[in-house]
Amino acid sequence: MLKSSVFKRGIMTTVFIWRRIMSVKFNPLKYVPDPSLQAYFMLVLFTLWSASFGLIATYYLGWLGYSIVTSMVVHLSILVPVIVTNAVFVDAERTGEKWLEEWKQERSRLSLVANRLKSKNLVRWELNKEA
Repeated sequence: MLKSSVFKRGIMTTVFIWRRIMSVKFNPLKYVPDPSLQAYFMLVLFTLWSASFGLIATYYLGWLGYSIVTSMVVHLSILVPVIVTNAVFVDAERTGEKWLEEWKQERSRLSLVANRLKSKNLVRWELNKEA
């Protein structure tokens, strides 16, 4: 079996982690009926946490030149590509794209093989010792 490329595995892992943490299907914002309000609240929470971590880093780590605005820009430079990637995958799932199904099947096959090799009940048959 061909090993999945690092790019494919990284993208699929990013999408699955993003959905576990940020999907409104799982967090308490699922009760807000309007998607634009959900996005607004997520943005407000993002700003709040970026500023909080910036203040904590400034105080405890003694970073006197630390900028909260820079912290927000750095966080956004990481989150925006993740959001766009998730949007591409959501669109591909909605339209039933073939490449996404292939990537999912490949990921499930690789995880099956990886889990099988990690199994504690796995007994390897060594022909040289038993022959």
